[in-house]
Amino acid sequence: MNPQPPVVDLRSDTVTRPDEAMRRAMATAAVGDDVYREDPTVRELEETMADLLGTESALFMPTGTMGNQVALHVLGKPGSEVVGEASSHIFRFEMGAMAALSGMIPRPVVGDRGQLDPARVEAAINPRLDYIASTALLVVENSHNLGGGTVTNRDQLDRLLAVAQRHRVATHLDGARLFNAAVALDVAPATLVRGFDSVMVALSKGLGAPIGSMLGGSTAFVEEARRVRKMFGGGMRQVGILASAGLEALSRGFGHLAEDHDNARRVALALDRLPGVRCPPASIVTNIVVAVTVDPVATLSLLRRAGLRAIQLGPDSIRCVTHRDAPRELIEVALARLDSIDG
Repeated sequence: MNPQPPVVDLRSDTVTRPDEAMRRAMATAAVGDDVYREDPTVRELEETMADLLGTESALFMPTGTMGNQVALHVLGKPGSEVVGEASSHIFRFEMGAMAALSGMIPRPVVGDRGQLDPARVEAAINPRLDYIASTALLVVENSHNLGGGTVTNRDQLDRLLAVAQRHRVATHLDGARLFNAAVALDVAPATLVRGFDSVMVALSKGLGAPIGSMLGGSTAFVEEARRVRKMFGGGMRQVGILASAGLEALSRGFGHLAEDHDNARRVALALDRLPGVRCPPASIVTNIVVAVTVDPVATLSLLRRAGLRAIQLGPDSIRCVTHRDAPRELIEVALARLDSIDG
């Protein structure tokens, strides 16, 4: 009987597991009651992240969705609209939370592979009249998940922020994969955060921590966000055990993300060679690979035979996401097996 090939799980960069160094950091973390603001490890993580993002303060959040929703609740108001790209995470994957929790209304703007056109954004902002919903907030996702990991550069961000400023609209950056965007653009993370009222970044994606996201902004914003986090059920106690994993991840820097991006291009090249699949490697800029296929079920089955796990995005597309637990040598073995099966 032929042994089963090792599985390379590319469903998401959230499937990573803490390595031994991260587990040791978690086991030895100094802790306290974070609701009383007495957890020293959480405080260190929040201060470290604020410095990294260039914000006055930062707040540890259980999840990215909670981080986004807390930001919307603080910056918006019931009955107001949130402008964002039509396929963005806050519209597609946060279960209508802006309406359920904050009484806010989505105003989707169709972008090009997730990228917002400032002119379209401006057209979507309602004038301040007493008989229509006001526009409270503009959200930018960088990098953009369903756009295939596309990134918005500083010049484009400036144009979007200028639109928001002209119309007195608050701005939030959904930077779940902000560090991937920064590495792809070869800039500091703070460069992409500058000018936004708030920013959320994930620790549990490319950085490999088992849980957690961070919400950054002014000191006044974070103070109110802390209150709303508690109201949403996000008060935590001896959470330094988890925060220490984030600190360990940050201590390693972001150089490994460049290898993830290169691995993503290798995956795209292999997918693009498959019959009925289109995935131009030149379109890959970070660690997300979205391939168009005439038969997603058959394509996923073929990948499984080669030891690759991916997910179906829609009726004609699949997604692979590279990460630190899928090193190049394993990916290359799986891709060679895929070529062999196809041949």
